[in-house]
Amino acid sequence: MISLNWVGDYIDIKDQDVHDLARKITEAGINVEGVITHHIDNLVIGQIKEVKNHPDSDHLHVCKVDIKDEELQIVCGASNVREGLKVIVAKVGAVLPGNFEIKKSKIRGVESFGMMCALFELGLEEKTEENYAKGIEELDEKAPLGEDPINYLGLDDTLYDLDIHKHRNNDCYYHIGFAYEIACILNRKVSLPSLEYKTIKDKIDDHFKLEVKTNKCTYYMAREVKNIKIKESPEFIKKRLIAAGMRPINNVVDISNYVMLEFGQPLHFFDKDKLGNKIVVRDAEENEKIITLDGKERTLSNDDIVITDGKKAVCIAGVMGGENTEVDENTKSILIESAIFNPVSIRYTSKKLELPSEASIRYGKGLNYEYTEMASKRACHLLEKYADAEILDGYVLIDNEDHIEKKLSFYPEDVDKLLGINISEEDMKKELERLDFNYKVKNHKFEVTIPKRRLDIDPNVNDIAEEIGRLYGYNNLVSSIPNVPIRRGEYIGDVKYRKMISKRLRSLGLNEVKTYTLVSPEMSEMFKYEEKSPVKLPNPMSIDKSIVRTTLIPSLMNVYEYNKSHGVKDISIYEIAKTYDSKYEETTKIAGLMTGSYLTNTWKKDFEIDFYLVKGIIEDLLNYMGYENRYSFTKSTCKDLHPGVQANIILDGKNIGIIGKVHPNITKKDIYIFECNLNSLYGKTSKLKYKEAYKYPSIEKDMAFILDKTIDVSEIEKTIKKASNKTLQKINVFDVYQGENIDQNKKSVAFNLLFNGIDRTLTDDEVMTSFNKIIEKVTTTHHAELRDK
Repeated sequence: MISLNWVGDYIDIKDQDVHDLARKITEAGINVEGVITHHIDNLVIGQIKEVKNHPDSDHLHVCKVDIKDEELQIVCGASNVREGLKVIVAKVGAVLPGNFEIKKSKIRGVESFGMMCALFELGLEEKTEENYAKGIEELDEKAPLGEDPINYLGLDDTLYDLDIHKHRNNDCYYHIGFAYEIACILNRKVSLPSLEYKTIKDKIDDHFKLEVKTNKCTYYMAREVKNIKIKESPEFIKKRLIAAGMRPINNVVDISNYVMLEFGQPLHFFDKDKLGNKIVVRDAEENEKIITLDGKERTLSNDDIVITDGKKAVCIAGVMGGENTEVDENTKSILIESAIFNPVSIRYTSKKLELPSEASIRYGKGLNYEYTEMASKRACHLLEKYADAEILDGYVLIDNEDHIEKKLSFYPEDVDKLLGINISEEDMKKELERLDFNYKVKNHKFEVTIPKRRLDIDPNVNDIAEEIGRLYGYNNLVSSIPNVPIRRGEYIGDVKYRKMISKRLRSLGLNEVKTYTLVSPEMSEMFKYEEKSPVKLPNPMSIDKSIVRTTLIPSLMNVYEYNKSHGVKDISIYEIAKTYDSKYEETTKIAGLMTGSYLTNTWKKDFEIDFYLVKGIIEDLLNYMGYENRYSFTKSTCKDLHPGVQANIILDGKNIGIIGKVHPNITKKDIYIFECNLNSLYGKTSKLKYKEAYKYPSIEKDMAFILDKTIDVSEIEKTIKKASNKTLQKINVFDVYQGENIDQNKKSVAFNLLFNGIDRTLTDDEVMTSFNKIIEKVTTTHHAELRDK
């Protein structure tokens, strides 16, 4: 909420209609959702002339109230009702906040012609237990009967309820910042409040030391005042705090809140005598305890920032102070903290501790160090004026803020191109002057310096164009048909590959699924075939959605369990999604799960899914993407896969994924999974080349070797390729046998070899020469035996 009475201290808006001004502000990009006034019709000042007990109630009173023109009978249950008291009276016809209309009524048989009101019933104060217990509002003896009580109390203010875009900075959350916004719209100048005060000879350096041990605090300024007098705040401070929705407490606390709403800089006042002579700003220790001002014990973590006296925590930085240094009625000396803390850290702490506040909102949006210093001076000015404070000379400062000015250069046509209209150089100068942005123009080139108060503007032409455009008027933007070259529409980048892979897998009979990125701690420990640590959410919605997954396979297992429980036996699914790890690496992966029958037939045996079928799907996909002859499969050791039925997928010598059967300890069903890193596939294929079909007859030869069980078939294939010449075109494994007539430590592997001459018909002698050479090489290299020789 922004008070226009308050804004009027910094910019003259007496000649403005509040509704018309709201429209101008909204058109300039700051949405005024509501124009709120405190005026209520049929609200008058009255005086109680007579109080009698209600005949049918032990707590109600029947009162005669003089409102100048007439005397009303009003039934009231407030505890502070008494004769002679001047009060706020809502006459019949008045409509109070909440659309509560005052009507003539009978209360336990006694007629009542109005209502005597408390401030919270008029929307001028929070409805708290303390305010409720005070009863109706007691006006002073000078209050004129029959007059408007809102005007008399000085609460006849107009408030703007702002809906501020998340990208807009903190500048519209405080009154001086909003005054600058109005100033640029009306082309007027802002006058800042007085920061002047006198100091005594005593220096703060002689009484106080500051140390910052965390990089989450980039600016910390401390000033000291003494001999303050705690008393009631002046009326204008109380009224403005009430208008902004804050409850006045005393002059010292109210000044702290007043400066925050004025400059946007939260301050914290420590009782200096309770604090001692030292402050150390540091990261909190894990499970460190502190009792905050609300009397509750808070448990902190090392992600939080604390203000300490060198030993114990006295404040949760940017969120809430500690009870052990609270300013009370006996406080005489105050240490004023004006600081800048890491916005992300403050937002995290506030949310974790469930302590949202006006201060944490502003800290969480980022602060301007120039106003941090000004707010500290402003607090000294007000404390000297309204709390009789004596201010010690000097201040203590730690300053690690970036003081480099934000500057940029651009030509008018750069802005025109972005906005799509032509704005003259003179108009651009006017808009920059309205914004109060310093600039120079040389050879039609603008050099602009962005003020520190506008943290939401970066030194690039896009942001400047937006500021110029919104003040120049979006209504001046002319609609035009874009003139762009026509080109063929197609998917590009990773989207292209995702679409291509998804289409291919669907053609192979798999169905796409979508699952949550967040998994449970138990799921995050399954199928960990990569050395990646997962990210654990600091504030998860539930424990089963608390870990950011590094693999998709556990999620597919959940989909399998769901389908199985609903009677689905044949499952072939895949998912393409991103995964993340603790090193903030983003990886796009494709994973699949297959079980049951691949093809079903009512009169023949179903075609069951096995390891080789899933491996064939992976091969088909890689071939389709142009990776033929660049991939292979090697042994893998994933603990959640069957030790004898799993393999790594190798592409160009790099492991890009895994394939295998789920371990029997997890499920007795034959479930096969695969997963590939798509980042390793994007954009790495060479252009596909056309290969002419064979013109000449091919010759096929079969051979089978008895090998040690430990030898990989891929090793045999490599040996065959090395021993052959260019006439060997294909190698296929068509049988692997273990059993009768084969030693238990051996296996029989049968190969089919395809020979073809590209430029001629091969002779039997040529083929047999190469064939025999292959047999000799395999038997000697791998101590293999040619079967049925």
